[in-house]
Amino acid sequence: MKLLIVDDNKSMRHLIRSVVAAPDDVVSECAAGIDVEYAYQTNQPDVVLMDLQMPKVNGITATRNLKKKYPNANVIIVSNFKDQEFQDEARDAGASSYFTKDDLLQLKSFIHQKAH
Repeated sequence: MKLLIVDDNKSMRHLIRSVVAAPDDVVSECAAGIDVEYAYQTNQPDVVLMDLQMPKVNGITATRNLKKKYPNANVIIVSNFKDQEFQDEARDAGASSYFTKDDLLQLKSFIHQKAH
């Protein structure tokens, strides 16, 4: 499976990669919401793991823009925010799922169940 991790925090990208990715997964990273469309086009991931809070272009806007250009993109929001408001915004922007960063093991299980 090909994953694209989008988060402005390098340590968080590393943590997500180490917890979520299976040994045979191909993982690419992107540090800014503004670069998501290019990273998606370049890497053609099966799943995009998108942070919400990033400078310039946040995860909601980046998801909305990505889904406009690539309607089949599978975007999962991975955020520190548990608020229902953010979950609703993410769904409205086109995200398929929403996980908090303290649920990375559940996220891993969810992604790999969907793949098989």
